Amino acid sequence: MWRLVKWVVRIGVLALAVGYLVLVGFDGKFYYPDDQIYVRPPDLRLAYEDVRLPTRDGLTLAGWFLPAQGQPRGTVVHFHGNAANITNHLPLVEWLPRCGYHVLMFDYRGYGESEGRVTRAGTIADGHAALDYALTRPEVRGGPLFVYGQSLGAAVAIVVAAERKEVAAVVAESPFSGYRRIAARHLRGLVYFDWLARGVAALTVSSGHDPIDVVDRVAPRPLLVIAAGNDRICLPESARELFDAAGQPKEFWLAPGAEHLMILDEYDSELKERVTHFFERATGR
Repeated sequence: MWRLVKWVVRIGVLALAVGYLVLVGFDGKFYYPDDQIYVRPPDLRLAYEDVRLPTRDGLTLAGWFLPAQGQPRGTVVHFHGNAANITNHLPLVEWLPRCGYHVLMFDYRGYGESEGRVTRAGTIADGHAALDYALTRPEVRGGPLFVYGQSLGAAVAIVVAAERKEVAAVVAESPFSGYRRIAARHLRGLVYFDWLARGVAALTVSSGHDPIDVVDRVAPRPLLVIAAGNDRICLPESARELFDAAGQPKEFWLAPGAEHLMILDEYDSELKERVTHFFERATGR
């Protein structure tokens, strides 16, 4: 009898939780913006320019243009992860200008100083705005244009790059294959059954703009997928699933033992070499 009571309580709590999520939605749990200032380029002895990027739906996004040091080797548009703003993500890409790449960093709508409220469709529009802006820069014209996305930014970058032939190559670090898919993987630890986790995810997370649906359209541009072996947020099997769905040419690198967005800490020189050599091969240099 006591066991039956416990299961009734569990099912009741689960029903209430699912009911709440169905009404409120789970999409917002993918985004954690703030406007706090963490690190600025002068703190890392980097030159930069504050820039403003207009979106096609009338908003203005905030960003930085970091010029390459030495002879430019191309331009990288960086798509950051789901937390904070560009000032928190700068340390993850500050090495790119030092390696000879112009870098455009930007905040999605609702992040940092960018206008608007973040939505999934909005992040895609913002990625297009970043590429539109990059192509207006005289430093960018005539050279290769790359995209480098991390975590949520990797998912957004793939969807945007699939539609933009101006992009020469794509790096996706710690990506996930789809919004409902990654939500279901995390829900499995709470609801015990795979079918139930997938059902709850389908009820509470909206569909659309999933990278796995369009990743094959990145080809024939090269794609490099990077996964962290101990990533408990964007699980490495999700990155592999995305890689398997992509067309050629493509490369996959699993960084053993690394945690989410901590690959640079564990594999500093290897990460830099893999990314820069990948860009060089993509442009035949």
